[in-house]
Amino acid sequence: MLTTLNTSYTDTRAADLAWALGREPLPALATLDLELSAARLQLRLLGASHQVLLEEEQGSCSETVACLPGSSTPLPLGVAKRVGDWEYEFAARVEELSPGQFEGRAQELLALVSEHPHGLAGVFPGSPHAFTALLAHRSDGQVHWRTWHAYPQDGQLVATRTRVGVRVASGDPGLSVSASAQGV
Repeated sequence: MLTTLNTSYTDTRAADLAWALGREPLPALATLDLELSAARLQLRLLGASHQVLLEEEQGSCSETVACLPGSSTPLPLGVAKRVGDWEYEFAARVEELSPGQFEGRAQELLALVSEHPHGLAGVFPGSPHAFTALLAHRSDGQVHWRTWHAYPQDGQLVATRTRVGVRVASGDPGLSVSASAQGV
């Protein structure tokens, strides 16, 4: 799904993005509700980037990547942590692109996400290449999502990848192995 966001595009930068886990839902400009097997997922476009809300029988999880005033947690390159009964993994990278490369990559990503049934993309008015896009899927009992945050004025594209999966207890009650490590 592709939408034009009803907000002005401000001069934010990739370096202004912050990451947060467990935040309450923030006001959204656009949302996409998905049912992925037993998981309910809401992809949310914020005026300042994205938020993903995940609910399953085991509990809930929220991820926010946005330019948030007063946030003290910058965008990390990677995070691996336990959230209740889940293993949560997050990775981010910033791509530096020439104007021609940026335009081509932006068009490619917007086409991919807007045509996907589990994709949500929002374009900011005033710049066709200023966008935030999210794409989700479920595989091997885990929920995955990818996001892209475009900053055409700097030629920067921030890409993130998240995986959330239930921890599976092994035969030893003191040990547990994530479902991905078992190949489930």
